[in-house]
Amino acid sequence: MNLIPIGTIRSPYPTREAAPKSGYESKDECIIEVYGDFAAALDGVEQFDRLVVLYWLHQARRQTLRVYPRGQSKLKGVFASRSPDRPNPIGFSVVRLIEKKGNELRVVGLDAVDGTPVLDIKPALPAENRL
Repeated sequence: MNLIPIGTIRSPYPTREAAPKSGYESKDECIIEVYGDFAAALDGVEQFDRLVVLYWLHQARRQTLRVYPRGQSKLKGVFASRSPDRPNPIGFSVVRLIEKKGNELRVVGLDAVDGTPVLDIKPALPAENRL
């Protein structure tokens, strides 16, 4: 398996503690900067008002297998949680696209720390917007 980052998230969250626990809780604007080699892949993205963004939670603890989910006192397996700490720390958010300008996307709805690597961007289908 070989994943390569296609860009970087610029967010107002310098640390994990400063970031919202889920993207839907965020009202702050973030910039997704897509690297020049991948800029052509953004053609047509502005026709969608919602996008799915997949990113690498680079500050995650990958050895974590059990966590206390938010608001719960019982320990559960990490696959039964939304914890960023997990064996393969892939994050995702459905974001609202505000503007595409060159190789940058201005969005709302990310919970990622500033400097988080972006893995992929996809249009959100109407059924996904209801989540």
